Amino acid sequence: MTVETLNRPVKAVVFRPLSAKRRIKNYAATTFFLASFAIALVPLVWLLSVVIARGWYAVTRSGWWTHSLHGVQPEEFAGGVYHALYGTLAQAGVAAVLAVPLGLMTAVFLVEYSAGWLARVTTFMVDVLAGVPSIVAALFIFSLWIATLGFPQSAFAVSLALVLLMLPVVVRSTEEMLRLVPDELREASYALGVPKWKTIVRIVFPIAMPGILSGVLLSVARVIGETAPVLVLVGYSRSINVDIFNGNMASLPLLIYTELTNPQHSGYLRIWGAALTLIVIVAVINILAAAFRFVATRRR
Repeated sequence: MTVETLNRPVKAVVFRPLSAKRRIKNYAATTFFLASFAIALVPLVWLLSVVIARGWYAVTRSGWWTHSLHGVQPEEFAGGVYHALYGTLAQAGVAAVLAVPLGLMTAVFLVEYSAGWLARVTTFMVDVLAGVPSIVAALFIFSLWIATLGFPQSAFAVSLALVLLMLPVVVRSTEEMLRLVPDELREASYALGVPKWKTIVRIVFPIAMPGILSGVLLSVARVIGETAPVLVLVGYSRSINVDIFNGNMASLPLLIYTELTNPQHSGYLRIWGAALTLIVIVAVINILAAAFRFVATRRR
């Protein structure tokens, strides 16, 4: 650097106000996005208002959350959705137990060990699985688990179909969370002589865990209302069945589908009550997922 460069006067930076044309474009774009948001919000608010208005009486009635429909006549508005609520949570829970470890291990492979053709094939298969309709997953499980292997229709077969729908969500969310962990932390651990597997378990996973849990909860919320697997793979029961491997088992989507054939007013009330119950469960799961995302953001 020369003396002339040091003695050169520094020019002041002048911030000019936006021109009228740019202000108009900014206002137009802001108005367009706000209007689009409002239009997208209209059907959501309308849907929630209709479901709440028609299902509120059922979900607030005594016994709705603690009784089943065992012994209840179709024209009688009594009992509750305890059996269907248990079936929904049991099927989704078993699916999560199976899908989460597989999804986590697949994401770890793609982020930490991916190399060559195997990683490309795995990524391609995850992308394909993400676009598989639920009815296709249900028919695949039916042809393999029931028609070929000879197992009976059961809630466990439903969980197997839900695993196929949960896996891509778990893999993608976990993969993104693992990639957000700074590489400097991995390199510092390797420099201290810590093995790679222990670095992943003791350093990478604890940092990414809130985001991973958020993705897992979102995957559960995504499959908890699926109707096709329960229609194909298990029958409906008006009483509770705790055995997921044998017998029919109710769920909230299956209850709604079954009560559609009930012409009585009690069937109408059960349909909207079960729909509101399902929305409440999904909302609670999404709130928990948002809480985990908030924790992950604060940690970063």
